[in-house]
Amino acid sequence: MPSSAPTVAELLAGCKRSAVHLETRDHYGVAHEAADFQSWLRTGRLDTDPRSEDWAPWVDLVSSAVTRGVSVRRARVVSEPVSDYIRYEHASTVVNLHAGEEVRWLPRRQALGVLLPATDFWLFDETVVRWGFFSGEGALLGHEVSEDPGTAGQCAEVFKAVWQRAVPHAQYDIH
Repeated sequence: MPSSAPTVAELLAGCKRSAVHLETRDHYGVAHEAADFQSWLRTGRLDTDPRSEDWAPWVDLVSSAVTRGVSVRRARVVSEPVSDYIRYEHASTVVNLHAGEEVRWLPRRQALGVLLPATDFWLFDETVVRWGFFSGEGALLGHEVSEDPGTAGQCAEVFKAVWQRAVPHAQYDIH
């Protein structure tokens, strides 16, 4: 699925108030982090330096948005016991927090009654939705953007419901 959707960086750069990201998968198999994930599985070591080549662009992007007054929040709906990939994400979240993101975790059992979307999304200023599509193995297939007010409103409500139930990163125990 080819994607001509604007990047998260482009959308976040134009964001005025809020950017929220809902993640619902227990494993992502995106190519750019495969080697790092495999290394972490073998060694337990992980790059959490916000100035590193891999992290600095994201940290700069989020920090810039937060400095402009944009609230950047990420909620992850996870199965328990958590997968190795979720452990890896949890370990690297310190960098997201350093950049200025707020991150919360919601055990899937506690999401009962919340009608989660079929795929992950970013929602910018509660008006622009950027859907992310993944294969069954977690490979990124592409993105699509919607500015439909009804869709954006539904995504805002879903994120709000997840956020209210979710546990702040510092309090979420993955063990």
